[in-house]
Amino acid sequence: MKPHVAILSPVVFHTMYSIASAFTTTNLLRPMASSVKSSFFCRVPPVLVPRNPKIKSGGSRDFTSNSGQEFSNEAFFKLFSSVDEEVDPGKVDGTDLRILKYPHPSLRAENADCTQQEIESGDISKIAKEMFLVMYAAAGVGLAAPQVGINKRLMVYNESGDPKKWLNEITMVNPKIVEFSEAKDIENEGCLSFPNMRGDVERSKWIKVEALNLRGKKIKKKFKGWEARIFQHEYDHLDGIVYPDRLTEDGKNEVQPRLDELIADFGEGGTP
Repeated sequence: MKPHVAILSPVVFHTMYSIASAFTTTNLLRPMASSVKSSFFCRVPPVLVPRNPKIKSGGSRDFTSNSGQEFSNEAFFKLFSSVDEEVDPGKVDGTDLRILKYPHPSLRAENADCTQQEIESGDISKIAKEMFLVMYAAAGVGLAAPQVGINKRLMVYNESGDPKKWLNEITMVNPKIVEFSEAKDIENEGCLSFPNMRGDVERSKWIKVEALNLRGKKIKKKFKGWEARIFQHEYDHLDGIVYPDRLTEDGKNEVQPRLDELIADFGEGGTP
């Protein structure tokens, strides 16, 4: 099953909530909750549920069972979702592009605008098509050109992560965020270029964007919620920013051992 936003009716939610509470009460959920922290799927958006006084506000969105025990939104989602974890697809049919891992220098390099000639020739369209192939093979929802070694201001995404829902595919050429909301939220993120690593990132709740489409036509869009978060994550890549840069000091300290492992595995360089 591909990633999705779970919008639950009050009846369904409270039924599921009661089941989860029973799991917690019988201690069956505790081992699961402890393991989910490091493996929660980077493309699973926040669960959208009716407000409940037992649901805490903030990035963790913890739940409290009827017995007073607490468990995380990650554990709750794990119970009721079979979303697959992202994978490293290696060689993907139909393209020579591959996902680069931190600390590859391309992730920090300057990214040039796509030229009108590149757009009109179909070169950018071809790259975007191949980027979607890689993104879907990796079970992701977004991908920026620098992540596949192309230092151009180009990004693709499909908030559903489902190749069958191709109408949801969006390609942004030379995008620019022209307005950020002052309101922000914190959600857990991961990245295809940082396998087996996650962190809580604060981002604006909505943004206004200007870009070109694959025909070179100027477009303007406003993104909210999960889609705004995807866009901001991929847009950061175009500025040589990676999501660990946006972690708190505690968050950075927590992921540093994994960053050290990635540097050992994929070579030094590309750090701030």
